[in-house]
Amino acid sequence: MTQDPTLSNVAGDYAQVGVQASVVHGDVNYMISPDPSPMEKFEAGVRYLDGGMARRAWQLINEAVVDHHRTAKVCFYWPLALLSGRTRRELSNDELILLRNRDRLLPITGEGPWADGARMIRRLLDAAEQPGADIRLLLKEFDALPNLQRSTILRHLELFLEGQLNDELWHRRLQRAVDEQTGNDRQDRVWKFFQPTPAGPQVREPGPLTIPISAWLQAVAGAIVLVAGAVPIGYLLTRSGRIPELLAYLMSIVGGYFACRDGAEWHFRYRRRRAKDDVYGMPPLRTNTPPAEGFARRVDQRLEYYFAKRVPRGFDSASWLRWTVGIRKSLRDEIVGAYGETWRGVDKINWLIRHRAEDVKTRWENGTLWNYRHELATPPLVQAATVLGAMAFGLGAYWAARGALAADPLYAVSSLVLVVMGAWLAGRAFLRITLRRRWHDADKSEARQLADETAMAFDRWQRRLSDRPADREMATWLDHDRNVLLSEALQHYRLTMSDVIAHAAIEAPASTTRARVQGGLWRYRKYRILLFLLTADGVRQYSATLNFDDGTFHDRDRMSYRFESVAAVRVSQADNNARTFDLTLVDGQKISVQIEPRVEELPQGEDSESEPEETLDAAGVSHTLHVLEGIAAEGKAWMEHERRRADHRYKRPKPPSSGEDDER
Repeated sequence: MTQDPTLSNVAGDYAQVGVQASVVHGDVNYMISPDPSPMEKFEAGVRYLDGGMARRAWQLINEAVVDHHRTAKVCFYWPLALLSGRTRRELSNDELILLRNRDRLLPITGEGPWADGARMIRRLLDAAEQPGADIRLLLKEFDALPNLQRSTILRHLELFLEGQLNDELWHRRLQRAVDEQTGNDRQDRVWKFFQPTPAGPQVREPGPLTIPISAWLQAVAGAIVLVAGAVPIGYLLTRSGRIPELLAYLMSIVGGYFACRDGAEWHFRYRRRRAKDDVYGMPPLRTNTPPAEGFARRVDQRLEYYFAKRVPRGFDSASWLRWTVGIRKSLRDEIVGAYGETWRGVDKINWLIRHRAEDVKTRWENGTLWNYRHELATPPLVQAATVLGAMAFGLGAYWAARGALAADPLYAVSSLVLVVMGAWLAGRAFLRITLRRRWHDADKSEARQLADETAMAFDRWQRRLSDRPADREMATWLDHDRNVLLSEALQHYRLTMSDVIAHAAIEAPASTTRARVQGGLWRYRKYRILLFLLTADGVRQYSATLNFDDGTFHDRDRMSYRFESVAAVRVSQADNNARTFDLTLVDGQKISVQIEPRVEELPQGEDSESEPEETLDAAGVSHTLHVLEGIAAEGKAWMEHERRRADHRYKRPKPPSSGEDDER
């Protein structure tokens, strides 16, 4: 036995693949009605077959046939669903009987691509029973089939056909895999399959404007007291004929109006800018703010992740994260306020968090991050009006007060006391009310602007995801990858397909990122593919890690061992639903790969044990177990015994001599 010394455990680095990012698309691709018609069953079965779930496909398509849904398209897909991913040795007796009676059970009528494809499948199956037959004309007619029918046959009859016919079709499968492995913009589209369906844009709207009744009462009471004190002073100045002081009195009223009006605006701008500075300024290195919990904590983590990836020029990730602590906290509060503290779909708003991080980076680089300081700067006219108004009010009030005291000291003192008290109460209350109104209006304006920007970002993200690949495309790409790796293994071992007595493959997840459509199989960003090639000299094992985004292979391993070296093979299932394929050699070496990762977190409403058998079949485990279990039990003799058993079972019985139908 030759062996790569680095391969004591094929999947040692992948045995603890955890589910950290699970995405389930709300696609109805695999959904059927509770009481489907035969046609609906058949169409659903075709979708399952395209998605790599042959067992479920066969169940639905055969049920449609039993319910008398029999068209040329049904004749085409019925045998493919039965034979996909299986050799003739894996068919049960009942399935062999159905296959033998295919002509009587499903007679092909009419013309067209589906009828031509169905007839070609039957001719291929008949040719497989005649190893010495001339297949040149058959292959020529096969090559003339439309691409859809031809590629579908190549994909699903891969293991069932043997001998020269399989050799010829293998070259066609390989050429198709090489031509289409990276087709349909795979590299630019695969990643989109793993993106969750985005949640719609939401913006935290400011609450309704609320002004305490106490503020209104204070304002009204203060105004009444102010008027009660100011009017007598004016009356006193008029009665005493003090015209200069009366003009000063009027000047104080006008100056006080402008000082209050423009001073309130100045105060608002100052307070608003201070609040913004607290967010956008460099925060203290230490803070007593308690850590966020739940949804807020997950938003914090995503913000930190995307801010660390989107760093402006002149910063490194660590310093940029220090500088943006306040900004990220503000964004966290805004997002949590928009979606609610109990919202769970943080993955669905990754687009929003990423947009916010990118927006901050862009505004830093183009110098607009602090534009609010210019927007909230108090205009010189407002400042001048406030200062001049205050000066006019002060001088006028002083001059008017002197005149009133000179005219009637006792009356003037009581009125001035009321004026001071009223001005203090009314000014304080009206400033509070004005500030709240202006703050609320500013919040509403910012919310409208943010809503428009968020809606545009959402539209851009939806357009970017609009060409997300369908599940059948993902399954087809994975099939091409496996064939390309199989070709690589054959070249490495200097084998042809004719030299391979049997082959099997296991496609195990090697990534924590996975996604699927409802009812479909999990698709992963990375796979560990193990190939087992059975030759006359023993088992050739070849494995590699597939980067599914671009169809490239990495971290290749290989080993060879005799048939007698296989001691046991099994699939074990842990309590956490993780399934592991184990191949044990007689020297105690164990080759282990996790074919279904442990379940740590699934989307809400998802069953951790949904379609377990379909998962094993699609991963190639069932076929691999059939081959390797036979080797472990019978050694090299298993291949000959299995061939004789299959030939005996698959051989068509001769018709009775009486000429009667043997099915009567």
